[in-house]
Amino acid sequence: MDEVVARFQKAVNAVDASLHQLGPDDWSRPTPCAEWDVRALVQHVVNELAWVEPLVQGRTIAEVGDSLDGDLLGDDPVGAFHHHCRAAHAALEDPGALTRTVHLSYGDETASGYAEQVTGDVLVHAWDLARGAGLDDELPADMVAWAAGWAPEVTRMMAGAGMVGEPVEVGPDADPQTALLGLFGRTR
Repeated sequence: MDEVVARFQKAVNAVDASLHQLGPDDWSRPTPCAEWDVRALVQHVVNELAWVEPLVQGRTIAEVGDSLDGDLLGDDPVGAFHHHCRAAHAALEDPGALTRTVHLSYGDETASGYAEQVTGDVLVHAWDLARGAGLDDELPADMVAWAAGWAPEVTRMMAGAGMVGEPVEVGPDADPQTALLGLFGRTR
C-alpha cells in the first residue's frame, strides 16, 4: 500500500512544481480545461484534495455537506494547496486507511481505489496546469506508465458521467504521455 501513497505524493509534487513557477499574471491564463483558467484549475485540484481526509476517515458526502464549497484558495493559493495536500497525505498514511471503505457519489469504493482515482486526476491536472502556464509539461514517465494501466476503464466511466472529455484518438505511434492524455480527452 505504500506505493499508493507514494504515487499520490508524486502526482501532488508535479502540481507543486508548476505552482512555484507561477507569476502573478499566470493565474488568469487559460488551461486545456476550457471552462477553467489556472486559478480555477488549482481550485478544482485543492477541492479534490480537501475531500480526501473526510472521506478516508469515513464521513459521507452528506456529512461533509457544503463545508468544502466555495473558494478554498483565498489570498494564498499555494499555501491552501500545501495545507490540503498535507491533510490528504496524512489521512492516506493513517494505519489501515487504505483498506477502509469510502462512500462516493457513485457508491462505495476502497480507500486505495479512491486514492488512485485522485492520483490519476491530479496527475492529468498537473499537465493541464503546466500547459496552461506555459511550463514544462512532461509528466514523470513512471507515473504515465502507471496511469496508462489504470486509466482506460476509469476514463470510460468518467467520460460517460461527463467528468472528463471524450477520449481523443491518437495514432499507434503516439508516445505514452500523448496516449494517456488522449484517454482523458486531451491533445498535446
